[in-house]
Amino acid sequence: MLSAALLLACLVAVVLLAKSLAPTIEAAVAAAGAPKALVGIIIAAVVLLPEGLAALRAAQANRLQTSLNLALGSALASIGLTIPAVAIVSLATGWTLTLGIDIKSTVLLLLSLLVATLSLGTGRTTVLQGTVHLVLFAVYLFTTIVP
Repeated sequence: MLSAALLLACLVAVVLLAKSLAPTIEAAVAAAGAPKALVGIIIAAVVLLPEGLAALRAAQANRLQTSLNLALGSALASIGLTIPAVAIVSLATGWTLTLGIDIKSTVLLLLSLLVATLSLGTGRTTVLQGTVHLVLFAVYLFTTIVP
């Protein structure tokens, strides 16, 4: 019970810190003339940065299972816990919440889930499967920045 309360407290802290960081990022994105959806991507990158760097270091040390566990666990925790926490905080405070998932992003998300299912379903992953995931991510970033 204590660990759940601690997790919730830390998650609320991350959400509030991200919310305080958002105006600065929004101003920079607006000054660059980029779409507002880029703000969410930047905040997600900031939130996922520590685990992402740890996953990268583990992969460079040839500890691929650890790398995969860090990367997938971090993303799952961020998506599975942060979005509901943000929704609850926005409801409690009256803030407007926009997830910003258009039809292109939805198609890329479904395609990514399909590729992840194929990659992880075999019990082995290859460089080609990783490259496909990176290409999908690059396409997502490109279609977000250049609509």
